[in-house]
Amino acid sequence: MTLDDLDDDVTAVADELGEELTVSLDRETRNELATLAAVFDGDPEELLRRGVHALFRQTVETGDLDFHLRRGYDLTYDEYLAGVTYDEMTGQGGTQPRQRDDSRRYQQ
Repeated sequence: MTLDDLDDDVTAVADELGEELTVSLDRETRNELATLAAVFDGDPEELLRRGVHALFRQTVETGDLDFHLRRGYDLTYDEYLAGVTYDEMTGQGGTQPRQRDDSRRYQQ
């Protein structure tokens, strides 16, 4: 798999997800979400969005995302954000570096 494959897969999943997602909650998740909403006087939908952001940040910071990206696509998150692999940056990939696509950059 390549950088282009990952980009295609991310785009396809984003298109499938759309703007809204209905998620069934098990009892534990429902209780935890209810507790967070009560304590932080928050909107459950916003808490779920923040939860996804927190999980994403954690996987980036711990290297877990890079581990899975390397295993599945043979690249790192930094390479994905840059739109070019390290081999391509150093001239070892045999191809010209791609134009950077800032739409991939994770915004907090």
